[in-house]
Amino acid sequence: MAKPAKLAYQNEGILLPPVIPQIKDWPIAKLLRKNKDFVKLVQAETLTQLHKHAAREGKDLHDLIATTMHREHLRMVEDPWKIDPKDERKFWKEIKHQLVQNEQLENDPAAFSAKSEEMLESIVSVYANEISSTFKPSTYHFAKRVLPFIFSTLLNASAGKTIKSVINHRIGLQEKVHLRGEIDALRTLAAKGTIVLVPTHISNVDSIIVGWSLHALGLPAFIYGAGLNLFNNKILAHFMSRAGAYRVDRRKRNPIYRTTLDAYSTLAIEKNCHSLFFPGGTRSRTGMIEKHLKLGLLGTAVEAQRRNFLDNGSQKKIFVVPVVMSYHFVLEAKSLINQHLKRTGQEQYYIINDEFASYRKFIQFIWKTFGKTSDITLNFGKPMDIFGNFVDEAGVSIGQHGRDIDVKEYFMTRGEIREDVQRDGEYTRMLGERIVDRYHAENHVFSSHIVAFVAFEMLKRRFPDFDLYALLRLSEEDRVLGLKEYLATVDRIMQVLKNLRDRSKVMLSPHLETNTMSIIEHGVKNLGLYHSKRPLTFQNPQTLASEDMNLLYYYRNRLEGYGLENHI
Repeated sequence: MAKPAKLAYQNEGILLPPVIPQIKDWPIAKLLRKNKDFVKLVQAETLTQLHKHAAREGKDLHDLIATTMHREHLRMVEDPWKIDPKDERKFWKEIKHQLVQNEQLENDPAAFSAKSEEMLESIVSVYANEISSTFKPSTYHFAKRVLPFIFSTLLNASAGKTIKSVINHRIGLQEKVHLRGEIDALRTLAAKGTIVLVPTHISNVDSIIVGWSLHALGLPAFIYGAGLNLFNNKILAHFMSRAGAYRVDRRKRNPIYRTTLDAYSTLAIEKNCHSLFFPGGTRSRTGMIEKHLKLGLLGTAVEAQRRNFLDNGSQKKIFVVPVVMSYHFVLEAKSLINQHLKRTGQEQYYIINDEFASYRKFIQFIWKTFGKTSDITLNFGKPMDIFGNFVDEAGVSIGQHGRDIDVKEYFMTRGEIREDVQRDGEYTRMLGERIVDRYHAENHVFSSHIVAFVAFEMLKRRFPDFDLYALLRLSEEDRVLGLKEYLATVDRIMQVLKNLRDRSKVMLSPHLETNTMSIIEHGVKNLGLYHSKRPLTFQNPQTLASEDMNLLYYYRNRLEGYGLENHI
């Protein structure tokens, strides 16, 4: 079985040696060296899958194109972005014109079908080229040298260090970002198979931190899906577009785009390219660990594994590795929780615009995130196969009773490996549930999570008849908690958390190995480092209070799902 979790760093600033020394030998470099050929392969695969889909659903291509054109028209009218191609309205106007013309050919099935095929190929070509990524070793070399230099400079400057310490970079990323978990197993498996990394998603800075961590752990670059909105930033766009980031436009919910995106991911994984995507789809608006995952890209890993066994005759396995991001504070917390409450509360909730977080510029965002003294933890979870079984460092799948499993048998029907869309869809759903379970087990609890949870739940218990929105509107005098009762409750919750840790249901950060009062002081200090109105603060030596109930609720949600509310 995989080795016990351990630290990858001891604040020594030492990068681990690369698993594959030469960039030219990296899977991503091999795949995207001939990017145009790969895009053509994606187009062909997409067309094949769309024909299969149409046959299963009993629909013709003309209807599929008409549905797509309609949804794209709504998107362009209702949700336009600056980064959208300037000629896309012209393109879809032409598709609409061709659809009208094609309807005149319905009495000539061959001509009607040929024209539909031509339009479909045109749409798939546009989507495939829009999604596609490149990988430039020169850009990667530049980024791995320059970006840590820039970040460490920001860290020293924002921490108020002297000019000399800024020049010497006394504070490095490894002092802020702690990499923990199954590091050795991850590095070993990266050379034996294909890694699919699935992190939780909390902040806009997640992609940067995960990217740096892969480099720090000596892993080759991963191909990854980045939201199209991120390409609005010229700095990010320059590096992402040359470092393996393929574009994901979540506004496009039509079947042709989704099939093209899935084909891109499936083929990349099938060709042994390590992949990274956030299965939550977007940043958690509530502050909770994701419970409901987007299964589309997860399904591409399942499909790629089946193809490895069947089409390629390959025994290479795909390994799924959950990664849990833990922060004391999230720069965007205020806007994220407001978005969630506005969407779910409707008339029950209204936003008071008394705070505006100016983080739109990239450098300002990095400065504010890394400029505080608070730590960030990435915990690399136990590697699994695509069915959710743990694997050892040799890549062997281990069943519940400790026996080796041949996962190839999962794809067999009557002794042969077969394609089965319904079966594989169920496998994908089960994998999603397993990842959610591992997110909670691999979660590193911080002091800030505990103090927020206990404070909110104590207030909730004080007003048992209040719904969520009434609690969020509590008057200032009703938000006060006595320290004596609060300390006793935190102590009780700590005992529950330790019991969960002993049963491998959660992980506790090292800073929790101290007395309860120290945990409270540490948590309150770190919880609101950035926010002008603190989620929780000491009013005086005997009481605590919340200055912002929305933020308290956001940070409280990190510990949702462990049943801790039953012990308040």
